[in-house]
This record gives sequence, structure tokens and C-alpha cells, in this order.
Amino acid sequence: MTEDGARRVAEQVRASFGLRLSAMRRVTHGADQYASLWLASTVDGARYAVKLSGGGTAAGLAVTAYLAGQGVPGIAAPVPTHDGRLWVDHDGHRLSVVPWVSDQRALDGPMTTAHWRGYGEVLAAVHAVPVTDELSRLLPVGGAAYPSIVAATHAMAERLRDPDPADPAGPVIADLAGVWSTVADRVRTLTREVERLAVDQRDRPVPFVVCHGDPHLGNLLLGADGRVWLIDWDDAVLAPRECDLMFVRGGVLAFAPITPEQQRAVLAGYGTTDVDPALVAWFLAVRALDDLTDWTRQALDTDAEAADRDRAARIVHGLVSPVGLVTLADAALRDLAARR
Repeated sequence: MTEDGARRVAEQVRASFGLRLSAMRRVTHGADQYASLWLASTVDGARYAVKLSGGGTAAGLAVTAYLAGQGVPGIAAPVPTHDGRLWVDHDGHRLSVVPWVSDQRALDGPMTTAHWRGYGEVLAAVHAVPVTDELSRLLPVGGAAYPSIVAATHAMAERLRDPDPADPAGPVIADLAGVWSTVADRVRTLTREVERLAVDQRDRPVPFVVCHGDPHLGNLLLGADGRVWLIDWDDAVLAPRECDLMFVRGGVLAFAPITPEQQRAVLAGYGTTDVDPALVAWFLAVRALDDLTDWTRQALDTDAEAADRDRAARIVHGLVSPVGLVTLADAALRDLAARR
């Protein structure tokens, strides 16, 4: 976004939220290609996260307002507008403001044992809140999009099975075709088991709770004395708690695996180790297929910036690495089969 665009965002923040910003610095980490985020300071020194969102819905803002109102720790409630709204429209995007609670991302570390326990405690508190009628109306069901994810995976596998040398994606498509060929058996296993386990779940109804939907370490901020904040609720869903707890199994992010000791600390903070392995495996497999297919799509998008395409291609390589999500999901399914 241009300087003029950022200036107009600051003017909108002042007009709608009553905050006079003295500085705005673009924050570039994060994987949301449809959002712009700034660390903004007011004239009195207060700091805020100013976000312009072009995708998803505003449900995450309603969820965090509700969770904070319920006294859930580690939740930064959105700043309301003059007339009590949680966001305003700005050039067809949602503009929201949230207090900036910490500069220290969990990905940058170091996370203490107390932080790992705090991570589990926040997840437990989120999952314990009552599900209101409004949340049931606002939030999608976690994993409900799996049929379209499976279909997109099949379509991408077909495109990469015999890539056209004249494809405008150029050498990238040949590289990613090679990546997909090395994990073709795993991808077939994941797609088959996602559909099979989905049928099994219909016969085993489980309680649905409010879930963050994407609580990896990139969405966790650290404070003193083990305090943590869970941010970026754009993917909030109603789902079994395993939708969130799968992120504790290995960590999901290939470049930030979670050790068994760290996993035990999270579960100690959560308060239970009674986790359904079939649900964990299913959510891992759905996420693995979604990430593999979507990041491949972004890497092959010739309308995107070269740097963004390169980053997407690197993420695809990470997903199929020994600590990547495709590998984690495949291992979870194998463990599940061994239990049967």
C-alpha cells in the first residue's frame, strides 16, 4: 500500500475509532495475502494493531470481543468505534483496531515452560466458554470445507502429473511437479482417509466448542511471567477441540516443530491428555491437503509478485519435509491405523 493509502487509513481510524495516530509501521510477517497490518502509535504513546482485511468475515472480531467479555485470558479485545461497531468499511475492506499487546512473537522465542503451559491454559479457557446463538450463526464449522479441499487437491495433482512445458508458470511448475511426485502416495492416502474418517465422525458426534482454528506459534505473543496472547482470529470456527489441539502435535509449522517435552507442558496447562487421536489425525490431514494445494496454487500464480511466489514454493518444500505437515499428518494416520 502506498503512503497515501496508509494516510487515508490513519484518517479513517481517527474518524471512526477516535484515535489520533502519530506513526504507522507496516508489519510484513504473516501469511494472509488479503490483509495489511500496521503497528500504530497514538500521540499519547499507546500502541495498536491496525488491520485492513480483504478476505474472510468479521466473525473473528465478534469472537474476541465475546471471549474478552467472558474473562478469557490472553485475548486482546477489538477497540469499538464511536457507535459501538467492531470494524468499519474502508474501500471495500474491514478496518479494525486492537491493542498492541506485545512485540515478542513465540516464533522468535524463547518460550519458557511457563509460556508453553500458558499456551495450553488459553486454549482451555477458549474451549470452555459457552457457545451462544450468535456464535453458532456467525462461525463456520471447522473442517466442513473438506470436500472442496479434496477436489482442489485432485485437480492440482492432475495438473502437476504431466505439466505442460509451455505453462506460463515456467520452471516453478516443473519444480513443484517433482515435489508432488515424491509424495504422491502420501497425498492419495490423505485424501482417502479424510473422506473415510469424515464418514466415521458422523456416527460419533462430539461436542463443538469455539476454536481459534489456526493457533500456531506465529499467532502467539509472549509476555512476562509466562503470559501469552492468542491473536489473529480470522479463522475462528466451531469444531471439536482437536481442531486446535492438533497444532500441539509436532507444531504444524515445519520450521517450528514442538518437542514432546513442550507438548506435555501445553497439555498440562490445558488440563487433560484425553484427546481423540482420530479427530487429531483427520484435522491434520485436512489442513495438510489444504496447505499443500493452496501454497502450490500461490506459487504457480503468474499474476503474483515473484517474491511471493518464491516464498510459496519454499513453503511447499517445507510441507513435505521430514518435519512438515504432510509428514505429520501421514504419521498420525499410520499411528491411527496401528491402533485399530
